[in-house]
Parts: sequence; structure tokens; C-alpha cells
Amino acid sequence: MVLKPSMITPGDACPQRATSAEIAEKTLACLRASVPEAVPGVAFLSGGQGDVEATENLNAINAAAGNAPWALTFSFGRALQAGALQAWAGKRENIPAAQAELLKRARMNAKASLGEWTADME
Repeated sequence: MVLKPSMITPGDACPQRATSAEIAEKTLACLRASVPEAVPGVAFLSGGQGDVEATENLNAINAAAGNAPWALTFSFGRALQAGALQAWAGKRENIPAAQAELLKRARMNAKASLGEWTADME
């Protein structure tokens, strides 16, 4: 079993934005209170976050996870594909750029899954 939740983030109408550390704290508290240790992994959905924002928050979660019993990774749709789709723009000649963008985002999220991503990697 792999659980696929969204991260705990403020709603779009919320005037106060949360920091990635706050998102990590609230998300981990929720997981610890409700997800059995026997669950092997949690693969977060991006839940409408931007691509870099989702990566930053995933990294913060993993950096703060300590001895969490689950693997904490990503199952992003929009946040993984958005940059590639923008680079592609439906034009055949843009396919290499779109592929490069998708690979970059996947690599950034892989680093974030280990708590090793930094903004300067972007």
C-alpha cells in the first residue's frame, strides 16, 4: 500500500501563506497521528502547488521527518508536468526542451525525497 495524500497547506483564499517548515510540521503531525507505521510509503500529490513550491515543501517534510517510519516521496501530476508542458507548447521542435524540463523536475523531486534539495539547484 502507498498512501497518496496532499500536503497540509493553506487554502487559496487564506491571506497568510505558510512557510515550507510550517507545512512540513503540520503534514508530519497529521501523518504521525493517523498513518500506521506499517504503511511503507507516502507519495504526496501536488494539490495545486506550483512545481518549485511542491518540491520545496517535499524537501522540508523530508528534512524534518527524522525517524519517520515511511518513505516520503512524490506522486505529483501537475507540479511534475507543468514546466515540461510549457516548454513543449505543442510544438514538435520543442520536444527536447520539454524532455529536459521533465527530467530536471524529476531530479529535483528525487533530491527533495531525500531532504537534499536546495533552491540553488533550480
